[in-house]
Amino acid sequence: MSKLPVIEGRELVKFLESVGFGVTRTKGSHVRLRSKDGRVTTVPVHGNKDIPKGLLRKIIREDLEISLEEFLELYLKYKGK
Repeated sequence: MSKLPVIEGRELVKFLESVGFGVTRTKGSHVRLRSKDGRVTTVPVHGNKDIPKGLLRKIIREDLEISLEEFLELYLKYKGK
């Protein structure tokens, strides 16, 4: 199993926008995003705090509906590595 990157909430929102999600709502420190095919996720944006590993894993598996390896490939392309 590959190691998950450390990602801040704002960075995760930008990444999700780059792969086809759009911000539908912001309430307090939470941003809700929706994909063109109807998948929805909520990302906490608490200043410069990182997304907890368990929450990131949940967003990847259940909300994005992709494997961790697929996520890492997309994320590394996004980061230009």
